Amino acid sequence: MKIGLSSYSLVSLINSGEMTILEAIDWIGAHGGEHVEIVPFGFDLVNNPSLIDDIREKAKEVGIDISNYAILANLVPETEEAYEKEIARVMGEVDIANRLGVKLMRHDVSSFRRPLDTCTVSYFEKDFPRMVEACRRIADYAAQYGITTTVENHGFYVNGSDRVIRLIEAVDRPNFGMTLDVGNFLCVDEPSEVGVKKAVNYAKMVHLKDFYTRKVSRMPGMGGLFRCDSGHWFKTYCGNLLRGAIIGQGDLDLWESLATIKESGYDGYISVEFEGLEDCIMGSEVGMRTGKLIWKEV
Repeated sequence: MKIGLSSYSLVSLINSGEMTILEAIDWIGAHGGEHVEIVPFGFDLVNNPSLIDDIREKAKEVGIDISNYAILANLVPETEEAYEKEIARVMGEVDIANRLGVKLMRHDVSSFRRPLDTCTVSYFEKDFPRMVEACRRIADYAAQYGITTTVENHGFYVNGSDRVIRLIEAVDRPNFGMTLDVGNFLCVDEPSEVGVKKAVNYAKMVHLKDFYTRKVSRMPGMGGLFRCDSGHWFKTYCGNLLRGAIIGQGDLDLWESLATIKESGYDGYISVEFEGLEDCIMGSEVGMRTGKLIWKEV
């Protein structure tokens, strides 16, 4: 097992130009990270292929792995033309993952900003065959490189342990599994400990995060639906409130979730995601250190 950091945790510095992705990799290695997960926010790999090689070589120089390449995607657009175009685009991202040297790649299945009233089970059932076909085609394409593609419990549509497990089982590819985010089950109001226990055997990658949770009645006027980064309160599917926290300082029982993951025999990468209000350097460093301590304790 190796604990490292998602580059998303440092996105505020990357977006502001205070830190490049190469400097982020240097920082992660110098502060105890054993791997970096590449999330292309604040930098462009599609139109800057030389940066792909620079990232791969920088990680090698620092002595840490590149664990995973994680991208946004929407595989259930409205038109058939858009559907085929998005599958082709994600296949192009698989080529980037291969050039990075990773063996894991997460792609979303639906847009995080999908209207909430279209995230119901009836819409899910209608879209399900197209989800399965798209994920199969992408996984089959990735197989030529020995890459395992994954879906994450992410957003409000393809989230919740039952929906994600159903998708993985229907895709039925040995190189398709789950990026298990221990916190994101709360976005659809499923207790994190329950979601982790149900889905852990499908995990190929783990995201470790923490949230503060509040009833909206206690904090009237707070929270929008989509802004989850930089310490913003945001609403869950059922209207409760979440805000990112430093690992071990929020309301999630990370000890129970990590114990479940450890007892399952999982021995892969654990990537810390920091989305809190605090300084991202401090939040990321404390998060990696605390994650290691909890793993050792459970």
